[in-house]
Amino acid sequence: MRRLMLSCLVLFHLHAGAAPPGAIVLWPGEPPGGAAPGPQRDSAKGSITQVEQPYLIAHRPAQPNGIAILLVSGGGYAHIEAGKESGPTASWLQAQGITAFELVYRLPQEGGGVAAPFQDGQRAMRVIRARAAEWGIDPVRIGMLGFSAGAHLAGMTAVQPDAVRYAPVDAVDGVSARPDFAVLLYPVLTMQRPFDTTHAKKQLLGAHPTLAARDALSVELHVDARTPPIFIAQALDDRVSPPENSILMAGALRRAGVSVELHQFQSGGHGWGLGKPGSEPAAWPQLLLAWLQAHGWMPQPAG
Repeated sequence: MRRLMLSCLVLFHLHAGAAPPGAIVLWPGEPPGGAAPGPQRDSAKGSITQVEQPYLIAHRPAQPNGIAILLVSGGGYAHIEAGKESGPTASWLQAQGITAFELVYRLPQEGGGVAAPFQDGQRAMRVIRARAAEWGIDPVRIGMLGFSAGAHLAGMTAVQPDAVRYAPVDAVDGVSARPDFAVLLYPVLTMQRPFDTTHAKKQLLGAHPTLAARDALSVELHVDARTPPIFIAQALDDRVSPPENSILMAGALRRAGVSVELHQFQSGGHGWGLGKPGSEPAAWPQLLLAWLQAHGWMPQPAG
């Protein structure tokens, strides 16, 4: 009878949370602030909206090398471009021996408010670190990689890992949310004029935010000496997120004495994911591997 009751509870939890089989649900109950009414919507191209219960999709290599990366797709905080960004990148990282986790997070206009995605990012880092031993992960080699608006979420987590974004719900919340490194690809980072033309800014702050609201969500303004090392890549012809996002962030990191590697491609536009073969942005995965190896997070290749 007890086994039957437990089975029913598991089935109910999966149905209520709308997380796919095998997903790692972030919150033990309803997320703080609430969530989308659902059901979750997944387009044929892998775009996700209406997230009822945030979760992680784990991509575990057969022989993990100890490093883990939390992937955050973009989509202007209006949808999650997992099909073009976190999905392919997770598969590539897994092939390198890296344990990759795709984050499916709540969107600010669909329940939970502006704080929701940042709560989910913080909680995801804590869940991964709390279960590191179980997954063969070194708890001091856990990074975060974000694309576009996902880079904003990753950036905010990196610069404010200890921000009190929600009341603790269990022992996991006693674990550090600070990524050991961050990777920001064609990032949205600043909410300051005149570079505040992104859809992410509109979703988070609306048309006429106060200066205080802009400052609170401008990643570069919160960099300090404790910010982890950061790898940034962006194309100079990006018409969605002005290249100044990367330039301002790199400058703030250097002033704080934080290690930063900035790659500016002459062409490539926005939203390139792994990068179209033959394009300049297609170089970023190998550049990232070299950076991870140089910092000692990833083993050097044999020979």
